[in-house]
Amino acid sequence: MNDGPKQPARRAFLQQVAVAGTAPAIVEKPLPPAPAPPAPVTPPEEYPRVFTGRNLAMLAFPLGGVGAGSLSLGGRGQLRDWEIFNRPDKGNSPNYAFPSIWVRSGNAKPIARVLESRMLPPYEGSSGLGSNNAPGLSRLASATFTGEFPLARIDFRDARLPVKVSLEAFTPFIPLDAEDSGLPVAYLRYRVTNPGRAAAQVSIAWSIENPASTDVRQGAAQLRTDGRLNQLVRGSNLEGIVMTNPDLPAGHALEGEFALAAMLTGEPRVTSLRGWPKGRWWNSPMLFWDDFTADGELGPEPEARNAVGSVCLSRTLAPGASADFTFILAWRYPNRTPARCGWSAPKGDENTVIGNHYCQRFPSAWKAVEYAAANLPRLEKYTRLFAASLRASTLPAAVKEAASANLSTLVSTTCFRTADGEFHGFEGVHDKSGCCHGNCTHVWNYETTTNCLFPTLARSLRKAAFGYSLDDAGAMHFRQSLPDGKKRSGYAAADGQMGQIVKVHHDWRLSGDNEWLLNLWPRVKKALEFAWVPGGWDADRDGVLEGVQHNTYDVEFYGPNPQCGIYYLAALRAGEAIARQCGDAASADEYYRLYLSGRQWIEANLFNGEYYVQKIKGVPRASIAPSLMSDMGSDNTEQPEYQVGEGCLVDQLVGQYLATAAGLGPLLDQKQVRKTLESIYKYNRKRNLFEHDSVQRTFALNDESAMVICDYGKATRPHIPFPYYAEVMTGFEYSAAIAMIDAGMVQQGVECIGDIRRRYDGERRNPWDEAECGHHYARAMAAWSGVLSLSGFQYFGARGSFSLHPKWGGAAFRCFWSTGTGWGTVSLEKKAASTNVLIQVEYGTLPVQLIDVPGAARTATAKLNGQALPHELQRAAQIVAVRLERTLTMKEGDRLAVAFAT
Repeated sequence: MNDGPKQPARRAFLQQVAVAGTAPAIVEKPLPPAPAPPAPVTPPEEYPRVFTGRNLAMLAFPLGGVGAGSLSLGGRGQLRDWEIFNRPDKGNSPNYAFPSIWVRSGNAKPIARVLESRMLPPYEGSSGLGSNNAPGLSRLASATFTGEFPLARIDFRDARLPVKVSLEAFTPFIPLDAEDSGLPVAYLRYRVTNPGRAAAQVSIAWSIENPASTDVRQGAAQLRTDGRLNQLVRGSNLEGIVMTNPDLPAGHALEGEFALAAMLTGEPRVTSLRGWPKGRWWNSPMLFWDDFTADGELGPEPEARNAVGSVCLSRTLAPGASADFTFILAWRYPNRTPARCGWSAPKGDENTVIGNHYCQRFPSAWKAVEYAAANLPRLEKYTRLFAASLRASTLPAAVKEAASANLSTLVSTTCFRTADGEFHGFEGVHDKSGCCHGNCTHVWNYETTTNCLFPTLARSLRKAAFGYSLDDAGAMHFRQSLPDGKKRSGYAAADGQMGQIVKVHHDWRLSGDNEWLLNLWPRVKKALEFAWVPGGWDADRDGVLEGVQHNTYDVEFYGPNPQCGIYYLAALRAGEAIARQCGDAASADEYYRLYLSGRQWIEANLFNGEYYVQKIKGVPRASIAPSLMSDMGSDNTEQPEYQVGEGCLVDQLVGQYLATAAGLGPLLDQKQVRKTLESIYKYNRKRNLFEHDSVQRTFALNDESAMVICDYGKATRPHIPFPYYAEVMTGFEYSAAIAMIDAGMVQQGVECIGDIRRRYDGERRNPWDEAECGHHYARAMAAWSGVLSLSGFQYFGARGSFSLHPKWGGAAFRCFWSTGTGWGTVSLEKKAASTNVLIQVEYGTLPVQLIDVPGAARTATAKLNGQALPHELQRAAQIVAVRLERTLTMKEGDRLAVAFAT
């Protein structure tokens, strides 16, 4: 094995770091083999990203809690994609759901508008634009949408409106707090400013048709009855309407509640309608509009009402004054079933209610409103702190935007939490149903979002993977069925199983929870050693996966290949570290032996001078171990189809990508790794796709830049290659781009991330919906790893080690950080004779004893909130560190300043 011209001390240091219990005092990130070139500006060129004009058309910003359903804010300020009813439901919306504004400035004639910007093309349909949501009513001239998940802002413009209006929309999103990030609510705060010389009377009314179902099944008959009920509810500084349908039988899929509420802070006048006047044709919206535009208030309420309820807030604004008009939307729909959402279930359990966790917490939608209102200052504080911490990071705009935008997948219908609190995820979702159930291990492996931001959810995924899904032989069936514990779904995927072992190591490093690791260790050991079963992946125990390997391309790879083989090296290193921590030295030694053997073989046999290739090796079907084959790959196992062969695979180094994020260090010769990534950039990245031919699914085309899954420009393509080889999928692109950054190809990696986000520009695609096999695809949450990679942040909780080795930012660097117990910001400032580090805790706690950064120093100081701390200065090759006398547990608001002087 050849590591290239590396400093021996650094290489020995790095090898020790990866193994728990044997590392020296300083924990180092892998040193890139070459200095990073200057970074160019990459699109988008600003963060937060701003959208106007045609780029508003595709916007759909999800609002809702993690695993609690969502509805989306469109680019014009409209609500769209109401997906709160226990399944994906793209395009769903009540017939009427819109805000309205009424303004009278002084004694001037009042002006009323639907509080959205004007409709965007196309205007075509069988009935034009139809009548739903009254597209023919006057709207505001234009809108500017600023998207910074979890915060959205719209600034409306209309020269005829005598006031200025903006909208802030969000749902609480607080890293490490899955409960308060899982609220079934959305806040809509309209801020109105009066720039005129006269007082302005302003009213904003929200109208929503009761979204409850009117379909009631009685036996075999499907009846339609409109028993919907809108009830006026008042509470402390709240007034609103709770919408139900009492005609629905108990247990009905759509049994539940929706609440529209207004916050009465500042004592506004409030009027409401439990229903618009009932009438034929379009009498109801016409009469509502007559009522509202007459005086900016609602009422009197008609005796004959339909199901569209409205709540109106009215205020008088003095010249120069501003005021907020805040509405809260909340929901509670408890009867989630596998069949309705599209999840696999044991026979007979398809319609078993598995429930929703948020419904266990809130007995009614109004209780969710009350909680959201009462706790708004705290919930908004931490949500904004998180957003501000990421915004202030000195990372490229495209990297921050990619990381932020893909967090929205957690609040989409891709994710949900069942009544028992466990977290579950589809791969993605179709328009009306989930796509590919089961927390699919070989897809969810790519993301680092749950590990870093919601460790309780990550542990829930690990509980499923290493629980019933792991059979007695050690095969991890890569899809979970619900209810859990009755049926195993899927096969043992080599990449999925190995990746989950690496993720256990990542979870442990971030948390420092040795007891959790010790309890899980027997299951981890069984999963890793399943590779050795007769007819299995590594039956001869030489560290090379030669057997039949089901993988994320939905087929089996036959023979050694980099995608699964390097994953195995990562799992062996993770298993070694876990085994040592758990006191199993014999297993640790064996895993390390296999790692060295496998590494040497892969470097010698799979690297073709430019990248790693597959050595196709067919096997008799009878010799293949159980649980390894699907029915989607080659029927002929001895001369298999659907292989990679000698193509350049975009995620051939996914095992290295995940190992780096998990703190395991380099797995292979870094010169080979660097050359491979240069080849991926050279061959797989296409500056445009005008001449890229594909008969498969099309996720990028024409003038767009992208990385294709596999390029055969240097090799003969197999007659029948593996599926998806010519496609473009963002999760794969992110993992490759971030591997480039890890290897020192910073410019190229950031450029590739910019390629992706340029394609999601609001006109071509929705920036908060990166699709693969379905909308809001989980693999794309790999984008969060860009923050980890460019910051060079590593944390080892069991040792209190905080390591920061930025690859971006020059002399002044700042970034968000998170662990299993807290999050905050860190800055690194380099001066001629000093390096200054400032760690701030914004939420939770941070146990820390060792802080290391690049550089050299003769002296150092360490201060907590201005008070000096006893410490020791430590040095290694190009690294300096401060070791505190004892582990310090920093708490919210604490500031730890470390200064190194030369």
